[in-house]
Amino acid sequence: MLASFQIDHPKTLNYRTDSSLPIILESQNRGLKNYVFQPHNVFMNERGIFAYANQIKFKSQSLNSFILANEKVLKLNNCNFLFIRQDPPFDMAYITSLHLLELLGKKVRVVNDPIGIRNAPEKILMLKFPKIIPPTLITRSTNEIEKFSKKYDSLIIKPLYGNGGDSVFLLTKKDKNYNQIIENFLNKSSEPFIIQKFIPQVKNGDKRVLIVNGKPIAAVQRIPKKNDIRSNIHVGGKVIKTKLTKTDLKICETIRDQLIENKLFFVGIDIIGNYLTEINVTSPTCIQEVKKLNNVDVAKVIWDELVA
Repeated sequence: MLASFQIDHPKTLNYRTDSSLPIILESQNRGLKNYVFQPHNVFMNERGIFAYANQIKFKSQSLNSFILANEKVLKLNNCNFLFIRQDPPFDMAYITSLHLLELLGKKVRVVNDPIGIRNAPEKILMLKFPKIIPPTLITRSTNEIEKFSKKYDSLIIKPLYGNGGDSVFLLTKKDKNYNQIIENFLNKSSEPFIIQKFIPQVKNGDKRVLIVNGKPIAAVQRIPKKNDIRSNIHVGGKVIKTKLTKTDLKICETIRDQLIENKLFFVGIDIIGNYLTEINVTSPTCIQEVKKLNNVDVAKVIWDELVA
């Protein structure tokens, strides 16, 4: 059996925290042959959908023990499973790859579904659930920002398609850099950006919940560094053990049908206080942290569910 993975190049991944490598290793442990490729490697012709790909093998159970074979042309139509797991942003190379992978049809089990991913940018899918998210504004209008800031003294402003805690700022009218921060977002790209009411509980971090096939599996609490509002591991946040509360489970149940309908098989959601703040569908992380802290092997759960 064949499994392929559209991911960032393996040599760029941090094997201590990455979540794709454990999924690939578990695939190898189950006897599958595994290949990796990037979005720009995908192409199609009259014979099908292909990618310039490298076979990846682990020499041991250590995640840094992998070796890559020479690049070859892999017919993706012949794969049994295909994972789409490279980090955002949603650029046109990525969007094009999703359109091409959509043509694979039902014979290849794609995780997550390319149509589902394309229709569910991380910070937009949550807008379908207004009762469980913080007050939110998506705009490029300074007038709308002004009105929003009069309702809520403290705000969080961040890119609509960013990841890893990049360019996330606390925004208050009292801040002398208030106008400069907004101007920076306006000048950086032509895209709208997202502004949310600041949630004071962020000082305690956010909770990352991993969901497989609609079911919450486990969670960890990500704690920000001192004097930082970002709890992402990429920017120095630490991870501690936590449990799923009744509120967490209620949030998971609220979004479950939408995830299943969009064939979003493996998802990571972020919760601050009682609010859902993101639904991560492109490359959910924290598999290794969950295993270390909760002794739950999410990679095994994923494959158990896939081959059930």
